[in-house]
Amino acid sequence: MKFGLFYLPTYLPDVRDVQTHYRGVIEQVEFADQIGIDYAWIVEHHFVRHGGLFPSNYAFLSYLAARTKRIRLGTGATVLPLNDPVRVAEQAATLDQLSQGRFDFGVGRGFIRDEFDAFGVDMKDSRERVEEGVELVKQAWTHPTIEFKSKFRPPMSGLPLLPPVYQKPHPPIWVACLMSPESFEWTAEQGHNLLYVAYHVDHPIAVERIGWYRDALKKSGRRIEDHEICCVYHAHFLDNDDDAKLQKMVHKPMSEYAAAGIEAARKPPDPTAYKGYERREAGQRELGFDTYYPGRVVMGGPQQAVERIKVLRDAGITQIGLLVDFGSLSQEEIMRSLRVFADKVLPQVRDL
Repeated sequence: MKFGLFYLPTYLPDVRDVQTHYRGVIEQVEFADQIGIDYAWIVEHHFVRHGGLFPSNYAFLSYLAARTKRIRLGTGATVLPLNDPVRVAEQAATLDQLSQGRFDFGVGRGFIRDEFDAFGVDMKDSRERVEEGVELVKQAWTHPTIEFKSKFRPPMSGLPLLPPVYQKPHPPIWVACLMSPESFEWTAEQGHNLLYVAYHVDHPIAVERIGWYRDALKKSGRRIEDHEICCVYHAHFLDNDDDAKLQKMVHKPMSEYAAAGIEAARKPPDPTAYKGYERREAGQRELGFDTYYPGRVVMGGPQQAVERIKVLRDAGITQIGLLVDFGSLSQEEIMRSLRVFADKVLPQVRDL
């Protein structure tokens, strides 16, 4: 079992300014690097309090590359419809070189209408932009020159991508999926790893959606064991099992996180391209403690956390993305929680 820190922080300027928040994330990732956490994932969002502190995740990850030695660094995810795939390929290759091959390329469609409107992108094209964009990025990384005719950008011919990627043939590719069976199935058919933000739904639904991916791998003639499944959950760890203390500690930050998510999605996405996405908002609105604990989070005392991780392992998950920085949860509490994970949880679950 692998573990990552997944960052989709809540911007609360009355609680802490940007500099304080950035420095906190850096401290967390440096600690994760030291204790053996495998990944750090940084989201891409724009203009909104829900993850909008990271509109430039490649820049932030490049800084983390210089501050760490072994942890892998991933975009969780690059919103490919909002970006020129050629520029993405360049930025990613630069990060891959700077980190000496510690970069993982996570991509997604995005769903926040304000972002699409601001950048002049039609949400109806989001799936096609992702599929074509991944193809273009892969070609740029693996061929001497780019030879590509795109529906969404000028054609390219005879130009090499510089710098080349460090990892050969290219960095691992992960696709963020949420609700659409087509996304899970396409990800498997292409042989990419799955990046799934699973906390919006109860565990049986998450298992069903993971099953879409696993089934599609088999139908495509691919071996499940050759592919990775990372699921993202809010995480907080106590020294001992104490549900009342846990609720008191996380309820307000979780509510703030949910409120920022609802605010970001105040305009519904295109109903044709994003069928069923109204259920995502419903999942946010229902984020009461009894709703999310224990089945939508990884929280509690050490043994509670270990048992929860075993359940996730049995669902076929190979990596858990720990969303440890949410709402107004203080840096002191986040670091205390990570130390509990390092001392009392990780040694029990590393070899699951």
